[in-house]
Amino acid sequence: MILGDPRDLVQLVGTFFYIAIFARVLLSWFPNVPPSNPVVRLLYSVTEPILRPIRRVLPKFGMMDLSPMVAVLLVVVVQEIFLAVLPS
Repeated sequence: MILGDPRDLVQLVGTFFYIAIFARVLLSWFPNVPPSNPVVRLLYSVTEPILRPIRRVLPKFGMMDLSPMVAVLLVVVVQEIFLAVLPS
């Protein structure tokens, strides 16, 4: 995939965020991974600006954090809007 087409870039960025959010969810299942780990810090720095505002608005559901699911849906919607607006 050559990134000459803006649509390719939009798809690449969207895929990056899907993977980052999914990796963050997986990390929550392994509490022994130290937060000082560089990969963990990177994932938090990439995903927290997306997840934090969603958590502020989303009501609590016990111990379940549904913000990653909402974030992925928002990434999909934003990605589709960009793909619809960009010329093919």
